[in-house]
Amino acid sequence: MKNILVPTDFSENSKNALKYAQMLFGLLECNFYVLYVGTLLDVKADTEALVDIGDGPTGSTKQQLQELLDESRKHSANADHSFYALHEYGFFIPTIKRHLEEKEIDLIVMGTKGVSGLKEKVVGSTAGDVIIKVQCNTLLVPSEVEYAKPMEIAFPTDFNIFYSHGMLRSMSEMMYLGKGNFRIMNAKKEGVELNMEQKGNKEFLLDYMEETFPDRYSFHSLTNKSAKLAIQCFVESRNIDMMVMVAKNLNFIQQILFDSLTEKISFHTKIPFYVIHE
Repeated sequence: MKNILVPTDFSENSKNALKYAQMLFGLLECNFYVLYVGTLLDVKADTEALVDIGDGPTGSTKQQLQELLDESRKHSANADHSFYALHEYGFFIPTIKRHLEEKEIDLIVMGTKGVSGLKEKVVGSTAGDVIIKVQCNTLLVPSEVEYAKPMEIAFPTDFNIFYSHGMLRSMSEMMYLGKGNFRIMNAKKEGVELNMEQKGNKEFLLDYMEETFPDRYSFHSLTNKSAKLAIQCFVESRNIDMMVMVAKNLNFIQQILFDSLTEKISFHTKIPFYVIHE
């Protein structure tokens, strides 16, 4: 049984994220907790939207949430999926954290707009807050995602962290879901070599992959002055359909997801990001 929390604001982005998760975990028994967190200002709007027609409120966020669950059940008609509505008013991150404990959540799934263009950020502030402040594996699903299980998974890394068994288990789970291939890539500047600690982390990761998925992984070293551009080239050349990153490696995530872009990077508009916590 997998417990998945899906925050929603009823946008197409958040709906796409839920549909993608239903497809991705189609063969697993799952509880989907679909969460709407309204601000205190939303209370008045919801109250004014209440129209008693015998079947409960219409036009309110509670009704929208119920309609979303009804629609989602149709998409999972042939899967062992259960859906639960969570509707609250308050602060987003504290609400997320509370439900993580109460519902024993294994994964958070969120939609992102997949922005493109100059000086825009890959993920918005809400998704960014979840990645940084909430200790739970998070799957970020862009608006233009293709509904297919990941067959080519990229893991860009600078080898600056040790890969715990929890991290490796999360990586392996994603490989089992789609029976895909795991492409480990290291983007480095010309003339810069790995130090002893990085070499040790690299060896440990490759040993694990060799033992667990001997025919389904590969390692790639790319030289480029920009990590984002190196990843862009790799994603395009390998037809990557999911990217895995480790939340503990904040400096690397900062470069890829949060820094304002100085180049036009497009890999984030279609590629889901799976951010792993320990």
